[in-house]
Amino acid sequence: MNVTANILITGPPGIGKTTLVRNICNAYADQRIAGFYTEEIRQAGKRQGFTLVGLNGERAVLAHIDIRSPFRVGKYGVDIDVLDRFIPKLDWLKPSTHLIVIDEIGKMECFSAAFRHVVQKALASETPVVATVAQRGGGFITEVKARWDVTLLEMAWENREHLLPQILGQLP
Repeated sequence: MNVTANILITGPPGIGKTTLVRNICNAYADQRIAGFYTEEIRQAGKRQGFTLVGLNGERAVLAHIDIRSPFRVGKYGVDIDVLDRFIPKLDWLKPSTHLIVIDEIGKMECFSAAFRHVVQKALASETPVVATVAQRGGGFITEVKARWDVTLLEMAWENREHLLPQILGQLP
């Protein structure tokens, strides 16, 4: 049974969820944290795709307008093989991990069965999880939000400055 905090952060695109996650990582810089965040790939000011950035230094392109794939979200092709190779390198479930960070549980990531499996294991573990989750979406996204052992926080312009201290106060 999970007795620690699992905190999911949702909200509209561009509200600052990834920035919040990076600030949480900075606050835990002196402890062992595992997981990843995403970065936009931009060219001439236009978003071209997304890079996965592992807290262990690994980087991989998850989605891009130039990727040809049967897995698509909007104009982006999603490279599930890259994600499936990236996930095991993160060492999420080591007993020495103090915090697991996942940015994000979204449509692109949920194409991967390996990703869904490790998210379920992380949420069921004794290690606290801080994750961003898509505001919309069914299936796995809905299931994760409905878990009894998560606190779902909605990020909005009105509360975004208050979420960092609130979340840090809930974590061990």
